[in-house]
Amino acid sequence: MKIEQLGRHILVEFYDCDKEILNDHDRIETLMKEAAIKSNATVVESVFHMFNPWGVSGAVVIQESHLTIHTWPEYGYAAVDLFTCGDTVNPWIGFDYLEEELKAGKSETTEVPRGIVEQIKRNSKDKYDKITFKPEAAC
Repeated sequence: MKIEQLGRHILVEFYDCDKEILNDHDRIETLMKEAAIKSNATVVESVFHMFNPWGVSGAVVIQESHLTIHTWPEYGYAAVDLFTCGDTVNPWIGFDYLEEELKAGKSETTEVPRGIVEQIKRNSKDKYDKITFKPEAAC
């Protein structure tokens, strides 16, 4: 039986990445936006910040949710969240792209289903007995 859910949230640990890339504000922003586009998401806006002396944090808001990153260049490590809604966006494509572009030596992932429809129906104070799962309408 397929779980009906509104979104997919992939939590990523990238290890042994290229330290120069992880400390390059403009490149990280470009890579994150490109990961969204390659995943078939619609980019709405992005905000990125360079820390002193190193590290970049940022978010790409997409019509279908968001992608975020925080880098620790001194450790060659990046934490990334790829949260997408609907069935037209594939966050795993973005993951593959970032893994390659950050030159990660190793990665670990956890995928978390978000907005499980049966739990929404069961736990909401409003009654959604007639709710039907429409992934194309999600987000």
